[in-house]
Amino acid sequence: MAFHCHRPDATMHTDKLTDEDARLAALRRYENRDLGESRPFERVVELVQQVLGVPMAAVSLIDADTQWLKARRGLEFDVTPRAEAFCNYTIAQRGPFAVHDARTDERFAANPMVTGEPYIRAYLGVPLTTPDGYNVGSLCAIDNEPRLFDRAQGEILKKLAEIVVEHFELQQIARQDSLTGALTRRGFFAEVEKEFLRATRYDRPSSLIVLDVDHFKSINDRYGHAAGDAVLVSIANASMSTMRRSDIFGRIGGEEFALLLPETAAHEAAEAAERIRQLVETTIVQVGGTEVRATVSLGIAPVPPAAEGVSTWFNEADIALYEAKRFGRNRVVVSKPRRPATPEGMPDAAQEAPLLH
Repeated sequence: MAFHCHRPDATMHTDKLTDEDARLAALRRYENRDLGESRPFERVVELVQQVLGVPMAAVSLIDADTQWLKARRGLEFDVTPRAEAFCNYTIAQRGPFAVHDARTDERFAANPMVTGEPYIRAYLGVPLTTPDGYNVGSLCAIDNEPRLFDRAQGEILKKLAEIVVEHFELQQIARQDSLTGALTRRGFFAEVEKEFLRATRYDRPSSLIVLDVDHFKSINDRYGHAAGDAVLVSIANASMSTMRRSDIFGRIGGEEFALLLPETAAHEAAEAAERIRQLVETTIVQVGGTEVRATVSLGIAPVPPAAEGVSTWFNEADIALYEAKRFGRNRVVVSKPRRPATPEGMPDAAQEAPLLH
């Protein structure tokens, strides 16, 4: 029996199929393009090739405007416009999506991937659905000859797609701090690298906040490490409660955290940091019947020019954090824009100190 599927606009959508902002937020949790982390997915697409007997297969992720391939076999590209992606139809529904002959299908007949390389004729895709129900991409099988995919093949692909999502979840767990739920240092730095490239390429604002718990050693010494852990959890929760979906939060040291705010100017980041500071200051942590209070110092830096790199971004935020501590702690400091380096690479001696807020 041939496998049939409906057009996306005829599918009974749920809220999670149509909530694009939430879908993109779910995708961000999985975004990591390190080659080494693609190996499990390469094995899956090789299995798709062998079991379904197709020349091409891929794990595809769909962001706002782009399709990029986490793993591929028989395909020569890594990135395509979302508008040209067959997988864009797959993520609009819950079940498998099949195209038997793209040349005779009005939705795809003029598609550049049909009229040119890789000359797609038949396609079968199943959505990669996160545990909370968002379709972030698809696992697909592709042929350059017309063919009918049957229901059994759709079920095989669905089971393999579940394995792909399980790998994504395992990778995410490895990037998540077990105590606070924040990203690990490695995971957070990877996100900052991506945001730095985006912001500098398109000349967009972006800000980095680094925060440190004031007198944390004293809290541990006086109340014990269980109290110290409870304070860290409360600060992480306070910070994450203020975040937008696009923001990224990480634990980058023992008692040091960082918050990445895309599309945010420094003065806006200062307002967000002040909300965090006030929330932490007014939070009481109960540990064994004892009330424990803590405060944080926060340093902020806007994204620097592309030539200066991510290390400069962190250095500027750290300098601002140092200033916050030097001037009494429990406060927010925004770094001033640094003057360009001299031709010899030495900083301008006349550059000014960060502003204190």
